[in-house]
Amino acid sequence: MKLNSLGAASLLALSLIMLSGCDQAEKSAQQLLGKATESAKQVIDDTHQAAEQALSDATKGLIAPKDKEQQEEKKPEPTSQET
Repeated sequence: MKLNSLGAASLLALSLIMLSGCDQAEKSAQQLLGKATESAKQVIDDTHQAAEQALSDATKGLIAPKDKEQQEEKKPEPTSQET
């Protein structure tokens, strides 16, 4: 009987260790995804700014790039999604 209860305790402990490992892996993956999202947003913003500058250069200033302050005013507030 002792062997059975020892096996059950070991199985329970192993399950708890695996669950905590999965939680840590999920948190790590969420952090990595968040950083990748921020990086992608920055690349998009930089590309947009470069495109505006190229358009301004091509039209010899007829279409001027927007100031950063004007762009910030028009940007909607970022929404956070928590799961």
